[in-house]
Amino acid sequence: MDNMWVVLGTAIFLSAIILYRNCRFRLIRSKHRSPLPLGTLGLPFLGETIEFVSFAYSDRPESFMDKRRRIYGKVFKSHIFGSPTIVSTDAEVTKFVLQSDAKTFVPSYPKSLTELMGKSSILLINGSLQKRIHGLIGAFFKSPHLKAQITRDMHKYVQQSLANWKDDTPIYIQDETKNIAFQVLVKALISLDPGEEMELLKKQFQEFISGLMSLPIKIPGTKLYRSLQAKKKMVKLVQNIIQARRHSGLSTVPKDVVDVLLNDSSEQLTDDLIADNMIDMMIPGEDSVPVLMTLAIKYLSDCPTALQQLTEENLKMKKLKQQLGEPLSWSDYLSLPFTQTVITETLRMGNIIIGVMRKAMKDVEIKGYLIPKGWCVFTYFRSVHLDENHYEWPYKFNPWRWQDKDMVSSCSFTPFGGGQRLCPGLDLARLEASIFLHHFVTQFRWVAEEDTIVNFPTVRMKRRMPIWVKRRGDP
Repeated sequence: MDNMWVVLGTAIFLSAIILYRNCRFRLIRSKHRSPLPLGTLGLPFLGETIEFVSFAYSDRPESFMDKRRRIYGKVFKSHIFGSPTIVSTDAEVTKFVLQSDAKTFVPSYPKSLTELMGKSSILLINGSLQKRIHGLIGAFFKSPHLKAQITRDMHKYVQQSLANWKDDTPIYIQDETKNIAFQVLVKALISLDPGEEMELLKKQFQEFISGLMSLPIKIPGTKLYRSLQAKKKMVKLVQNIIQARRHSGLSTVPKDVVDVLLNDSSEQLTDDLIADNMIDMMIPGEDSVPVLMTLAIKYLSDCPTALQQLTEENLKMKKLKQQLGEPLSWSDYLSLPFTQTVITETLRMGNIIIGVMRKAMKDVEIKGYLIPKGWCVFTYFRSVHLDENHYEWPYKFNPWRWQDKDMVSSCSFTPFGGGQRLCPGLDLARLEASIFLHHFVTQFRWVAEEDTIVNFPTVRMKRRMPIWVKRRGDP
């Protein structure tokens, strides 16, 4: 509950100090053909932030949206975290916002997050520089070379983790997957192997992310100040790696993301910008990818039929590869059809990224609604993913639903965002989850303890997903 009070405090503080600067509601001139969406701006100063956060901590955080959607429709106005906001639970409106360029919408985040990320973060920059960095990283993440490396590293770190599991003590899946995913991603970003430097980086990174949702006060002793200090130490470590690369000569065949960015001829890609972005890009290794793996185990534990089919599929592939005397390649893992439907359904139900926030750079009209210049737009993915108009029995874990219809690329399924800011690591997230599930289900049976999903400020398991395991073949 400590996080809840931090978020509430942040909301109240932000609302009080920026209300009059950011929230001067403009009169809508008659020349506009479209009206503002219906809705309410809530209480003075606070808006509807307290109610939004209250629902966010429940097991149905989308209830805040559902309540208003029933009254005002799928697109409505509100006032959240110190800014007048247009909330979209409409798949088509969300798609429009995601696919718009920086002339129409730009990222909008809480002040504490923008302080930590810095102005040069790929999450905040716009225009040609954002496109260039995103394109370079996206192409590298799609390369067979990196996928092969990720496969080898995942195999190594997963096997090391599983080798230490015992049947007389609980295994905390969330902790195990975080350790694995962080090491794999850091290797792909800066080629750092497990060891003293990795442990130091992990320690500083924990301090860094603890301030992502904090009061925007950076004086000694505050959470934001400690987070900023931790990032400085991590940036220094990465800068040392960059300087060593430049001294030894750049590799023509990039082995990691640092190599990719250093090899680019653009003068905009300074060493400081590269180092800053390496830290920001470590977040999925601590957050989204391990949570995807953990939630998959949670849902499979609650659905024995799906677990049985996934296990049989992976055992069959393992046996075939053993007969051929070949290890599984990255393409083998991604070709397991039912495993992929389990991952897709986990992404739909889990909503690891609940949505994105953008700020309108000009008046925008869409589907009969006006989004005024300067207002925020909150595209709430969770409501779309759990909409019965898109998915039959949306709260039921049903990976078979993906066997009959191809909706992965539709506007009603956006777990990785979309448009120019589509997550470049989406294929790698699927690959890592596929590898972890394969080794886990082919080596162990398990019983999960009771646990619940916490949805705010980030998605996680309340008790870190404890399970009791027994190796296959053991009596």
